[in-house]
Amino acid sequence: MASTRESDAVAAQPASWRDAVADFLSFERNVTAASSAVFLLGLGEELWKKFLPKYLEALGASTPVIGLFGTAEDFFDAVYQYPGGWIADRFGRRRAFLIFVALAVVGYLIYLFSPSWPYLFLGLAFVMAWQSMASPAIFAVIGDSLPKERRAMGFTLQSLLKRIPIVFAPMIGGAIIASVGIASGIRIGLVITLALAVATAFIITTIKVSIKSGEPINILGVWRSFHRGLKRLLVSDIIIRTCEGMADVLIILYVTNILHVSIARFGVLVAIQITTSIFVYIPAGKLADRIGRRPLVIATFLSFALFPLAVVVAFTFPLLVTAFVIGGLREIGEPARKAMIVDFAREDVRARSVGLYYLVRSFSITPAAAIGGLLWKTSPQIPFVTAGLIGLAGTLVFLLTVKER
Repeated sequence: MASTRESDAVAAQPASWRDAVADFLSFERNVTAASSAVFLLGLGEELWKKFLPKYLEALGASTPVIGLFGTAEDFFDAVYQYPGGWIADRFGRRRAFLIFVALAVVGYLIYLFSPSWPYLFLGLAFVMAWQSMASPAIFAVIGDSLPKERRAMGFTLQSLLKRIPIVFAPMIGGAIIASVGIASGIRIGLVITLALAVATAFIITTIKVSIKSGEPINILGVWRSFHRGLKRLLVSDIIIRTCEGMADVLIILYVTNILHVSIARFGVLVAIQITTSIFVYIPAGKLADRIGRRPLVIATFLSFALFPLAVVVAFTFPLLVTAFVIGGLREIGEPARKAMIVDFAREDVRARSVGLYYLVRSFSITPAAAIGGLLWKTSPQIPFVTAGLIGLAGTLVFLLTVKER
């Protein structure tokens, strides 16, 4: 009897602090592996990604062409989403990730050896395979591996590992560029990215997720499977991302060319923005799993609207710091929004539902960056003010139409 009581007491002891942390952060083997892959490849890309507009400029591209590059990025982000989801549902998450990494490597090589700016558009077509095609697979891994009450924290882990490189990688990239020049600095970053892509492929091989099969279904069938709440979320998200797309590709040009802030200091601003995001991710993720997704999504949409307005009224560096803190707060509700998408999606078409959602969203906002580039020619401030007003409208649409399931 005493022996039995001792065994019960041992079983009742709390888990180790490592287990407690893992449970709190929703660590799970497949989610951790997928998030680590995002971290590694993001670490390489963020050395040069924020400076691509300046790279295009160095290779002879005009401001409208740079805006068109942002539009091309949105276009590929749109058309790649559903194929990425289809590949993940058809061939499995692990094999899909390996395909996407291989395609991205081809793009990095094209960027590395581009003699002029038109080649960057070709490279973009391959680079976006990881950023866009892999996105539905990452969503699906989190949805497959975690119960509903832990998904927001699962997306928080993924978002943290995605954003942490942005804290220091742009500063490193900016310092390299400052010492060797735009073209050489970005090419050094690309070589590092190629090495990290190999490490990413090894991590991906550890992912093992069983897929729930369903009836064969085409893209129209996937759309019909959408819950009405998911469709309403999509509408408000399109408006918000139009706000983002119109201004974001031009921010580095506005800060460096109009406000005359150095590239290195711009890297510091980006680090401040991402550090802000990191500080709010974990409490926001736990809150979203406890009180619901909607309040946090409203907060993130409002931050999207205020960021371009804050940039355009920032005439001093401290005001720019404040603006980029607001930019960091745009992520406060991102895990909640992603969890809401997965909550609404039907299980047997989860990756395709996510892919179709982002296909429609990204395709709808494709013209935004090009319109922003054209508005810039009238006045550099106009695209930012216009974007802010559009963002406020998108926040109102979500507030009035979207309820949680």
